[in-house]
Amino acid sequence: MNIQLLLEAIDAGKIDNSLGILYGTSPEVLQTQRMRWQRAIRCFAETFPGRDDVQLFSAPGRTEIGGNHTDHQHGCALAAAVNLDVIAVVAFHDEGVIRLYSEGHGRDELDLSDLSIHEDEKGKSASMIRGIVARFAEMGVKVGGFDAFSTSDVLSGSGLSSSAAFETLVGSIINIKYNDCRADEAEIAKIGQYAENVYFGKGSGLLDQTVCSYGGFVFIDFLDTEKPYVEKYRFDFEQAGYNLCITDTKGSHSDLTEDYVAVPSEMKSVAREFGKEYLREVDEFLFLRSISSLRGKCSDRAIMRAVHYFKENRRAIDEAQALDNGDIDRFFDIYRKSAASSANLLQNHYSNSKPTEQGISLAIMMSRLILGDNAAVRVHGGGFAGTIQAFVPVFKTEEYVRKMNALFGAGSCYVLRIRPVGGVEIKVR
Repeated sequence: MNIQLLLEAIDAGKIDNSLGILYGTSPEVLQTQRMRWQRAIRCFAETFPGRDDVQLFSAPGRTEIGGNHTDHQHGCALAAAVNLDVIAVVAFHDEGVIRLYSEGHGRDELDLSDLSIHEDEKGKSASMIRGIVARFAEMGVKVGGFDAFSTSDVLSGSGLSSSAAFETLVGSIINIKYNDCRADEAEIAKIGQYAENVYFGKGSGLLDQTVCSYGGFVFIDFLDTEKPYVEKYRFDFEQAGYNLCITDTKGSHSDLTEDYVAVPSEMKSVAREFGKEYLREVDEFLFLRSISSLRGKCSDRAIMRAVHYFKENRRAIDEAQALDNGDIDRFFDIYRKSAASSANLLQNHYSNSKPTEQGISLAIMMSRLILGDNAAVRVHGGGFAGTIQAFVPVFKTEEYVRKMNALFGAGSCYVLRIRPVGGVEIKVR
């Protein structure tokens, strides 16, 4: 659509239906998002002068609710797409080049005639784009070029999966424009994972991409990682009297690779004692009977992390069932047990290499001081630094946000809502 006409259409509320689905329908939220999208369109026009016909795309971040560090052992998880997203204004063309300017990260440009792995691109967003295009090309999709301006409020390092949101965004752009939407949500997720594993150089699982691609509130069973079982649920936490809040403790993720790698590595070391690669393949009762004989063969922490896995995997299933039954009290009871297991068995609240930096533990302590000792609060995502998650009573939310922001800085605490859709094109109605 013509840029000027699109700006006028947004002013006239002609994308409000789409914005309401993604972000909520309050007048304040809609006005904020109208201004955000209009700003992105104007930034696109400044970045790519001469491009006048554009389309709008969005992909969400995600929050993990149950199943902490279970997916890499082919386990089960409960997660949801959220109303923080990465958005793009896109102009398509036939120049055989993708140019993407990502606000805060700069410009990437790649020639579509070269889809090989570039070692010097690993760890950079250009590698994700190239890997996604390469995977579509392997599927027989002829990808043309486009110019795009992208901006995100899914903070990098926040535990809300900014990289998976970006991969879902790029995959959705290509799928919608050049593939007639033939790739479903599962395929988009796997394409993103492929790009991250092979081209970007990070051995991630499939959880983040699956949630970002499907949208909504989902239970995922990774028994078959090539075709995970995904079931979408509907549960309105706000209607039940709670807001979902994420607080960024501003902890640094630098030099924590060893901590993250150790979790799946130690779990796998236990699985190998039973001749298996992943704990999902090990009989839980045989493992529990064998703990005394495992000591000395595996580290004490590895054994405790394996106990966490088996119990956490079952908790993710039970949490999903509790919400399906509308039993919020049972859900919170399981959620608190999961939180305690992450702290005591998984041990991912802080890094042993930085024992005095305990932002996550501090945030959980503060949450309990504000909300009471029985607060539903836990480490969020991978852990060791970063974010916590809390279900906060609606009447307490304003106080909670104010006090967490006072401790960790303005804008640290987010009140989230579950977004029902994954990667989408925003159309004028």
